[in-house]
Amino acid sequence: MTAPPTVRRVLMTADAVGGVWTFALEPAKGLAAHGIEVQLATMGGNLSLSQQADAGGIGNLRLETSAWRLEWMEDPWRDIERAGEWLLDLEARFAPDVVHLNSYVHGSIGWNAPVLMTAHSCVLSWWQAVHGETAPPEWDRYRAEVARGLRAASIVTAPSAAVLHAMERIYGRISNGRVIPNGRSASAFTPREKEPFILSAGRLWDRAKNVALLEEVAGDLAWPVYVAGDQQHPDGTRHEVRGCHTLGRLGGEELSRWYGRAAIYALPARYEPFGLSALEAALSGCALVLGDVPSLREVWGDCALFIHPDDRAAWRSGLNRMIRDNGARQAIAHRTRERARRFTPERMAAAYVCCYAEACREREAACAL
Repeated sequence: MTAPPTVRRVLMTADAVGGVWTFALEPAKGLAAHGIEVQLATMGGNLSLSQQADAGGIGNLRLETSAWRLEWMEDPWRDIERAGEWLLDLEARFAPDVVHLNSYVHGSIGWNAPVLMTAHSCVLSWWQAVHGETAPPEWDRYRAEVARGLRAASIVTAPSAAVLHAMERIYGRISNGRVIPNGRSASAFTPREKEPFILSAGRLWDRAKNVALLEEVAGDLAWPVYVAGDQQHPDGTRHEVRGCHTLGRLGGEELSRWYGRAAIYALPARYEPFGLSALEAALSGCALVLGDVPSLREVWGDCALFIHPDDRAAWRSGLNRMIRDNGARQAIAHRTRERARRFTPERMAAAYVCCYAEACREREAACAL
């Protein structure tokens, strides 16, 4: 299947800080089969050498980098304005058929091409999940800017229905919403001989990942716990991990090897819009033990062990039970791997091609009026 003639170039944004980077590369690779060229514009910080290498291996991708602050960072608004000027200049030079934004506030800056926006997460829903209350007034401008960006988008996608519903609760009805689950290439993740340890991965400074719970229960577990990811917050503060073995920020291949060796993958998340790390771990043959939140339930159904993210006693007993029961652990690992194989980048890319074409048709119809 090829894209309609009107969809040949996509300008896509991404950040260098979290899972959006991983997300962006997968559809970019998948879009090559549809004859679509992607210009990926990154913000939020400098790319690592491994990130540059990953992008360099994608033949239909052109990379433009910047370090403009992202909308969820401290005092970002002057950077947001400059980044908007930079993005519009990229659009003028690249002439995309569609702009695919992986953030919100640049949705309303006056693009010539139709805009598809993917809602990966949101500070206000993050705040509610992590703190159990509404975000304070200092986030009012963020709320207004995000709402404006959402209204300007032709189509809004989300990796799970849970994310889309959360966005609607905060910002109002999204009439043009679509759910397109994330995907990962199974070939990048190979189960190896499983070793007796528990692995977790993600931004260790992010309270939503809830690594602190693993730190608290690690001393009571029969197996050691290893955690991979950044400890340094973009604002300069650092999360010091206690009780677990830290691996630092790992490149894709090295992290894949750790997934392959780990018998259990633990993610006690309070907030997780989809869970790319859980998908990678499942493809690597890990048994998943996850925070019991709507999005992870939606993605994994009855294929994982779910525990309330704040129930420390249940995490201690649940992880130790998983360690002791080899049969149950292997059964969960098998079920999660079978389910993970459904979330392919090819399936994701095809869904985005359909949305790109729809956005173009709507723009053409509006221009004809």
